[in-house]
Amino acid sequence: MAARNKSSLFKAAPPAPIRATKADATTEAARLLIASEVRARDTKTARLKELRLAKEQADAEAKAAAPAPKKKAAKKAV
Repeated sequence: MAARNKSSLFKAAPPAPIRATKADATTEAARLLIASEVRARDTKTARLKELRLAKEQADAEAKAAAPAPKKKAAKKAV
């Protein structure tokens, strides 16, 4: 029978694999792509919202500054 000592009785656990399978690597790559697309979409949405609000404000100011158009006189029936 083999001699039992501390090193043979309590073996160190093997290090956990970083990527256990090819499926895990694919899943991680997909999640990274999705996350980058979400960041890009959110950035674009914020930029477009700022532009839209600025345009709406400029349109409101232009409308307030412009004089009201004159109404045409109604033609009389003959």
